[in-house]
Amino acid sequence: MAADAEGDLRADVDGEPRGELKDELTRAMQRVPDLAGRDLAFRALSGGITNRNFLITAAGLRDRFVVRLAGNDTHLLGISREVEHAATVAAAGVGVGPEVVAFVRPEGYLVTKFIVGGPVTDEAVHKPETIRRVADSVRRVHDGPAIPGLFVPFRIVEAYRALAMARGVAIPEAYRPASAVARRIEGGFLASPVEIRPCHNDLLNANFIDDGDRIRILDWEYAGLGDPFFDLGNFSVNHGLTPSEDAILLEAYEGSARPARLARIYLMRIMSDFREAMWGVLQQGISTLDVDFEAYAAEHFARLLENASGPAFEEALRAATEG
Repeated sequence: MAADAEGDLRADVDGEPRGELKDELTRAMQRVPDLAGRDLAFRALSGGITNRNFLITAAGLRDRFVVRLAGNDTHLLGISREVEHAATVAAAGVGVGPEVVAFVRPEGYLVTKFIVGGPVTDEAVHKPETIRRVADSVRRVHDGPAIPGLFVPFRIVEAYRALAMARGVAIPEAYRPASAVARRIEGGFLASPVEIRPCHNDLLNANFIDDGDRIRILDWEYAGLGDPFFDLGNFSVNHGLTPSEDAILLEAYEGSARPARLARIYLMRIMSDFREAMWGVLQQGISTLDVDFEAYAAEHFARLLENASGPAFEEALRAATEG
């Protein structure tokens, strides 16, 4: 991995941190009671655009741990490490998130226990039983204790636009029609509001671990109180669920698959894509990674506008508005 802007904070190709990063992690973990005074080994875990994660093995302990480091300028994406900590604690309390061992301030390092389990593959996520298990985990979080922070996708896309413009990023022409679509969706939802709940807001199967009993969910950095149907729509569109799979998801989530609620999932699929598109736009102005964020944004703009251009959208808007 290439050195970042902070200097020699990098890992070797085998995943072992070295130099300043290793020293920094070692020092910080001495402030964690479970790890203090022990010989520690670190290994980089894959994934993470807005964070870095390292597996920790401690001499004399059976449990393994994960330490999570924030990426540069992630606060511009609306990420609060304090909110992430609180959300992870809440999710752990309902048996879904990883157990929190420590939150190291002021660095904002989150230390959790490593969850032993297997991945939820792209193929498995379409199986009815998997969809039902995901719905169960999501419902547990939504029914759990309130967390700090708000997640309102209609405002987030506007904030991303302003931040991107301030950094000289050209806003795609697709933003204008997408924004018009979002205003119609927001108006429909205001006519038939739902209670805000603690939400994850980034439900990718890469954030799932099957521990054999339950689908556990990682990566709570975008969590906040919000419309629970954003989570359902986000999960649905991220994995290309079909309408019949959406019905399985909704029935498992709340006991029935009413048309008005399915319509809300359909509309939140569109808002999820809008958030992703504008996330990609903003990343063009803040990320140093070799990722084609312009293409990423274009892909999500294209899909949201396609899904908002036909009679299915008009029907969903009508059904959601009528409740």
